Amino acid sequence: MTDPISSSEIDKNFFGELTQEKGLEKALLCFNCSGCSTGCPMKDIESKFDIKKYIRMAGLGMKKQILNDPYLWYCTTCYKCQERCPEGVLNVDTLLRMRTLAVREGIMLPAHREVAHFVIDTGHAVPINDSNRKKRLELGLSEVPPTVHMYPEAYEQVRKLLKICEFDALTQKE
Repeated sequence: MTDPISSSEIDKNFFGELTQEKGLEKALLCFNCSGCSTGCPMKDIESKFDIKKYIRMAGLGMKKQILNDPYLWYCTTCYKCQERCPEGVLNVDTLLRMRTLAVREGIMLPAHREVAHFVIDTGHAVPINDSNRKKRLELGLSEVPPTVHMYPEAYEQVRKLLKICEFDALTQKE
């Protein structure tokens, strides 16, 4: 789980910061029934991932521990936990907000940062290399997807959008 923390490590404002978006305050309704964890496909693969743990930690103000936990990024956003919650806790939406706060503080997994920079550099998250072109053709798709790869003039618009929303600054290399 996590190491013991001292009261000086508790961020009393974290829950308020986390739940600024409508509906996220429902995280306080979690009574730890484990319905979310029991149905989680990622929990079956990686026992250290437990979405209810993050919901509980958020209520306790454990901001630093949550935002720096690499397992925060393991959720596949299938929403199964959210659909199963008897209290209507927006588990996935809350976890996505946690990830947003982590990125705003410069905390990202290296692989995610790499993908982000690939988007900045090419306008696309998936490389269109020979292997992917071949796979697309095998699936009956065009060799190049109808994205900036097919419409290179759109790449400049993507770059402008990334600049406006400060995506480039958020994903700067450490």
